Amino acid sequence: MTSKYDRKLATSYAMKYALEPNKRYKFYEYVNGNGGDCTNFVSQCLMAGGATMDYNNVRPWWYDGRGKSSICWAVANSLFWYLKTNQKLNRNVIKGLEVEDLSKLEIGDVVFYENYNNSIFHSAIITSFIDEYGIHEPRISQHSYNQINETYVKDYEYKKAHFLKITF
Repeated sequence: MTSKYDRKLATSYAMKYALEPNKRYKFYEYVNGNGGDCTNFVSQCLMAGGATMDYNNVRPWWYDGRGKSSICWAVANSLFWYLKTNQKLNRNVIKGLEVEDLSKLEIGDVVFYENYNNSIFHSAIITSFIDEYGIHEPRISQHSYNQINETYVKDYEYKKAHFLKITF
């Protein structure tokens, strides 16, 4: 099934639920530096933009509507590799192409953060841009900590921000 990713719908959803989570979904608490709702929120945004559930046997991406989900739906490292693998295999589902050039990014694309142990630990969705001094800087909305249209540059330590251009 071929579909089109509607960046505006994904972004509208993010703006609506960034600060006050959607009660129809489980909210994953951030406790003592562990867990959090960041990737669950990003997955909700992707689905609002037109992504469909993927029940494949290897790396599924789904939410059951009753509080259960696949690992790829709720865990940053797993969603990152799910999207990149789909791109590499050109699967007919939502996918993500990693880009370095910030000018190639659009609203609805996703940022993943890598720690110094080379593991992806956080995700957020791009909901706007600031164009200053010749730089097209993404602004993100996220959960774990709930924020709306904030700079993608974080106060906490991370090794690298990975930018995935979302495609179908």
